[in-house]
Amino acid sequence: MAQQKFDFLIIGSGIAGLSFALKTAAHGKVLIITKANEDETNTKYAQGGIAAVWNEHDNFEKHIQDTFDAGANLNDDEAVRTVVTQAPERIQELMDIGTSFDKTAEGSFDLAREGGHSEHRILHYKDATGKEIERALLKKVHEHPNITIANHYFAIDIITQHHLGEIVTSNTKDITCYGVYVLNIRSQKIETILSKITCMATGGVGQVYATTTNPLIATGDGIAMVYRAKGYVQDMEFVQFHPTSLYNPNEQPSFLISEAVRGFGAVLRNADGTEFMQQYDQRGSLAPRDIVARAIDNEMKITGNDYLYLDCRHLDRKGFIEHFPNIYNKCMSLGIDPFKQMIPVVPAAHYLCGGIVVNKQAQSSIQHLYAVGECSRTGLHGANRLASNSLLEAVVYAHNGSKDAIEKMKTIAFKDAVPNWNAEGTEHPEEMVLITQSLKEVQQIMSNYVGIVRSPLRLQRAFDRLEILYKENETLYDKTTISPKLCQLRNLICVGYLIIKHAMRRKESVGLHYMLR
Repeated sequence: MAQQKFDFLIIGSGIAGLSFALKTAAHGKVLIITKANEDETNTKYAQGGIAAVWNEHDNFEKHIQDTFDAGANLNDDEAVRTVVTQAPERIQELMDIGTSFDKTAEGSFDLAREGGHSEHRILHYKDATGKEIERALLKKVHEHPNITIANHYFAIDIITQHHLGEIVTSNTKDITCYGVYVLNIRSQKIETILSKITCMATGGVGQVYATTTNPLIATGDGIAMVYRAKGYVQDMEFVQFHPTSLYNPNEQPSFLISEAVRGFGAVLRNADGTEFMQQYDQRGSLAPRDIVARAIDNEMKITGNDYLYLDCRHLDRKGFIEHFPNIYNKCMSLGIDPFKQMIPVVPAAHYLCGGIVVNKQAQSSIQHLYAVGECSRTGLHGANRLASNSLLEAVVYAHNGSKDAIEKMKTIAFKDAVPNWNAEGTEHPEEMVLITQSLKEVQQIMSNYVGIVRSPLRLQRAFDRLEILYKENETLYDKTTISPKLCQLRNLICVGYLIIKHAMRRKESVGLHYMLR
């Protein structure tokens, strides 16, 4: 099969990947591959908004300090300052391509406030901000003649010297990415795509947990691929659990009740109606997410309940429905009228603060390989993400990374003599149950032992259990035909291993990593 060649190859079609594509498209041929439909991304499910200093009452230093406070001061100073100061310009670019944000009756932006923010600085579009940004970006991408989108293409592994049989020194900087092996899901053929520049934009890892707000595609593929290629990965222990997903046990993924609802005035309460957050933090229900999630987890353990409540009954009905139409309709569809009943909520895995280590230009430790969005570790978030900084991080690093990539691309040639994928000696799996059951086990192990609260004993038990699953799955992988489900399981096991190992390494409790003694 002929090998395809592109100047820029982007894996993932969320805000980060689409932004990177638009920034580079004037300088070469761009291919975006995505394993599902182009709009099925973590971006699509981002409700709250995108943070930026936008009026005279706010300033960059306040946003910077809020980011450091949320991140337990483990943030990278330069990364924080870069993202915060670029925010207005990058968001203006989103508006220039057609993204809409809500405005007040007077015509100014209706800036919301979320947990950890000292000012109202969240630009939003109803309770579907990510979906609106994605809509505008996809429209622009489809209009560009240099960009091709390939839906239902699953990236298996990036191509490096390891696949060419070349000897690589112990220095990770000597490893170079030449492209990617992809499974064309429709044809079931594994294709070779060569690229001068490759950009990981594969999103998060939420599906490693049994309860998550992330879509089914969030299986940590990019992080696992880079780790297998000997790239640097860091801070995987910092998994953010959103405090308030809708308690509806049969639903996957969990429906998110945006933090902006608490910014609008909703209050967390116990089953008996008691407000409890003031016992944990003076900011109450608007404390940073790590504090709120741990408080809810602790209250659930004390009371023995499977969920707690978010009380919206005192809020303005008309204003609530205007701001949160999807949340209102979802609750009503389940027989919950937010103005008559409290909404049952439970923490759910939501966002990864670690990932593929990148520099300020979004370049990873592997040559010619960039990483943007949730799969990357920029240093912005530190030990805990400040609400609504993630969409912002994606566009800033896509911008900075694209500028660097455009210059580097001019000096790069396609790699010759790259072998096609060797599928000899494989056969169809006899039973899909081997994969589905292992996936359930991974999710239960991670949820029970490596969740909001951890301990050395729990982590060791998780590691021992996961090691068994790893060995079983590698045997299965070696002898069976490649499929997305098999590869996703392999990637989730890798991601789970990294979260556990990094959690074991960090002995102290900080940010999202909370250890029992």
